[in-house]
Amino acid sequence: MTAARDPIADLRRIAFLLERANEATYRVRAFRSAANALAGLPAAELSDRAASGTLTELAGVGEVTARCVAESLAGTEPVYLRRLNATEGADLDATATALRAALRGDCHTHSDWSDGGSPIEEMALAAVELGHEYLVLTDHSPRLTVARGLTAARLRRQLDHVDALNAALPPGFRILTGIEVDILADGSLDQSDELLDRLDVVVGSVHSNLRDDRARMTRRMLAAVANPRLDILGHCTGRMVTSRPPGVTGPGDRGHRTRSRPPSDFDAEAVFAACAEHGKAVEINSRPERQDPPKRLIRLAVETGCLFAINTDAHAPGQLDWQRFGCARAALCGVDVDRVVNSWPADRLVAWTASHQPTRTG
Repeated sequence: MTAARDPIADLRRIAFLLERANEATYRVRAFRSAANALAGLPAAELSDRAASGTLTELAGVGEVTARCVAESLAGTEPVYLRRLNATEGADLDATATALRAALRGDCHTHSDWSDGGSPIEEMALAAVELGHEYLVLTDHSPRLTVARGLTAARLRRQLDHVDALNAALPPGFRILTGIEVDILADGSLDQSDELLDRLDVVVGSVHSNLRDDRARMTRRMLAAVANPRLDILGHCTGRMVTSRPPGVTGPGDRGHRTRSRPPSDFDAEAVFAACAEHGKAVEINSRPERQDPPKRLIRLAVETGCLFAINTDAHAPGQLDWQRFGCARAALCGVDVDRVVNSWPADRLVAWTASHQPTRTG
């Protein structure tokens, strides 16, 4: 008799793979909601309901998820999961694979405290399963109201929450505190200096007035890079593309279709030279609809001597595995692993960010 599989783990794995494939949010939610609904059931009741066909009487469990549970309990890999595993995308080449294996964490992620779709705990546990040693939580700053940016009061509450979570997470893994702070029109950062000084990592990104003229956008970015409280320049061109890497066939994040958007116009040579001068990292954003910066600018940043951070900008657990896309682009452009800050251990990463600002508590 074939031994039963873990049906809850199978449901969560399906949700993870759907997120990684950038599928619609409602599909992901169906499997994750079913997993949560069934997790509290005694094993005997779960088996009895699967055998009697009454799983769908439970809130959050539909016909497809019930079928997956029955297949798991019968000891077979659910058909839905098998199909996802069979179509998960092209393999990385050796250089990109080695780069991906060297990464110890992710420096740009979001939770449901701002515009992410999952609690911090779920993001952290997914990072643990991927083999990460740390996850930098970088929810949005106040002025990005469309993304539920964190006010100073909410950010303080989040910092307390992260402290409590770190005490309960597996040994050897930690959530690092951070923010994706808006770079405002004058180049200032959208959060108080006092709070930025408390954070482990500060990612700064332009989200507004993306069509500013070249001179204005360049001044704006140079001011931000020179700010001692900024560590990583996020998705520097702000572009959106419609093409996707192999294996990504679904709609855009949170169930919306990807929209195209041209890159901002700025003096990349000057901005990257400033990053190199001030010891700031240029983000290689791994999101399929961003692919930011484009490869020609990654090559320019390599030639300029910049540091890099290969980040997912994940808004859901399955998206944390999108680093492979950024690694593929970084490998094509000759990015050396020693210059990728999230290949460093957490203590070295935090020491690097603290070196930018003498009052930083990290």
